[in-house]
Amino acid sequence: GGGSPAEGESKLEAHGGATFGGGSARVAIMRADFSYADFAKNRPFVNNVLLATLKNFAADLVAQWVVQRKPLRKVDWRRNLVFCLFGAIYLGMFQYWYQINVFKRVFPDMERFTKQSLRAKLTDATGLRALLAQVMMDLSMVAFVYWPVFYVFKAGVGSSSWKPTDWAATGLQNYWRNQRKDMYDTVRVWGPGDLICFSVPLHLRLPVRHVGSFCWTTYLSGVRGA
Repeated sequence: GGGSPAEGESKLEAHGGATFGGGSARVAIMRADFSYADFAKNRPFVNNVLLATLKNFAADLVAQWVVQRKPLRKVDWRRNLVFCLFGAIYLGMFQYWYQINVFKRVFPDMERFTKQSLRAKLTDATGLRALLAQVMMDLSMVAFVYWPVFYVFKAGVGSSSWKPTDWAATGLQNYWRNQRKDMYDTVRVWGPGDLICFSVPLHLRLPVRHVGSFCWTTYLSGVRGA
């Protein structure tokens, strides 16, 4: 108490707000300043899950609507659901856990390396060795975890069976059938891609990866989505 209503309004306006008067009731709408950079830095896990889910949704939609020229009424939303779920659970949650939390333990110096200038990175032999090790570890993860999980997810959503064992059997069969082509694509795309992703500041690691992953997921939707 103590101040007049006019003084209260001036204080709100000084803080970037707007006031509306109506009888004795006053409603104050305060301006909310939002910075995506701050959000990504302060809430990296939530940011990654949202990005991964939305990115997979959009990439599959582009593949069906733009690349395959399906009208919107004929878009396969079940197929789109596969990519959304896979994006949220594997790319959003699991990938954050292992590329940030696990990598921090296995490569304790990686955060220091990512904060350096490009010139300093190129002369940091220890950091470069750790960078190559991270790339090799991630390529192995993609080859032996990412692909099997993707095919099992796809089999589960597209199956009429509710037995996870049936999903696993179908998914792993498709994984082995396409393994040679998938491994080739993995190395040629994510070898160079990981070198970039694992060199940027840590809070940008997965957001940067999702930029390349959008193109990857669009391609994947086209060749493995049907």
